[in-house]
Parts: sequence; structure tokens; C-alpha cells
Amino acid sequence: MYEEVFIVKEVTSCLKCAGLEKLVYLPSGDAALSRRARKNSEISAIVYRYNKSKRRPERQGILVEPAALKKAEEQCRADAGKRAKRRKKDQERRMFQEMEYTQRFEQRIRELFPGCPDGVESEIAEHACEVSSGRVGRCSAAKDLDDEMIHRAVVAHIRHKETYYDDLFTEYGFDKQSAREEVADLVNEVVNKWKNDPDKAG
Repeated sequence: MYEEVFIVKEVTSCLKCAGLEKLVYLPSGDAALSRRARKNSEISAIVYRYNKSKRRPERQGILVEPAALKKAEEQCRADAGKRAKRRKKDQERRMFQEMEYTQRFEQRIRELFPGCPDGVESEIAEHACEVSSGRVGRCSAAKDLDDEMIHRAVVAHIRHKETYYDDLFTEYGFDKQSAREEVADLVNEVVNKWKNDPDKAG
């Protein structure tokens, strides 16, 4: 078992006094190399630097024994090809999962809003479900195809594409809440229109 030591930027003693002077620094960035180096090292330390703007420490890298780092580098070189193939396979799997999820999101939009113009459900789903976007389609409830999350995605699209909402920011200096209140009736009008199935009208 290795001994774990935590270090921050402002330490009260030098590395020699802490018994860490023989360790070498490995910056963050290669998860496999860091994991193996720590596993091979009898003693290691996680290095943090305090971020004043964010008011929290952020991990910078680790300190490990030189022999442990050398062994880890050899291990990584030995199976680099295998790991590259696995990463590619994992990436393809995630891409397929994301595409499948977006298609299910589209389908649910069409079910809830049968009057939505053809093709618009795809535009809404692709925008809402974009990876790492932080939009409504990325939340856990949306991934369960929660009707409320679907509704929010559609409303957001209508607000930006079917009303003068964006102009209220760029031309009239409205804040977000005031702008939403200004176009609320227009948004509700389009929502109600899209909820009606045109095939059952009349």
C-alpha cells in the first residue's frame, strides 16, 4: 500500500522536511500513467494549487518515486496500441448512444407536440441534447424523457425562433426575466398550436 500525502501551494515545510525530496513530479493529463505511477510507488503525494478566483484548491499532478514513474511509462508504452483501440471503441459506443438518445428525444417531441412543423423536432433535439452544452437535454430528467424537460426544450426553441425575444436583448436592453414575460403570450400561443394534432383538426 502506498502512503498518500496531500500538498497545497502554501506549505509550511520543504519537501525534504516532509520526507518527499526523492519524489518526482508528474503533471496531470495522462490518467493511465498517473494511476500506474501511484500504484507502483510506495509513497506518493497529490499536488494542489489554490485557485484564488474560484476559492478552491485544484489538482495539478502527483509526486511519485522515480522508479515507479519509469515502470509506469514502460507499462503504458507496452499496451498503448491496445488502449488506443479501446478508446476508439468507447468513443464509437458513446456516439451511438448519443445519437440514439437524440432520436428518442425527437420522437417524444413529436408525440407531445404533433402540430410541430416537420423537421423542427430534430432541430430542437439536436440543440437541447448537444454534449457538454449544459442545456436542458443534458439533465438526468431529460434523459429519462421526462415530459416537463421535453416541454422546456420546446418552449426555449419557440422563445428564440418564433418570437422577438432575442431582439429585446440586443436592441432594447431587456433583462432575461422581463424579456420572457414580454413574449410569454406569444410562446403560449405557439405551444398550444403545436400541441394540437393537425390530422384531428375539424
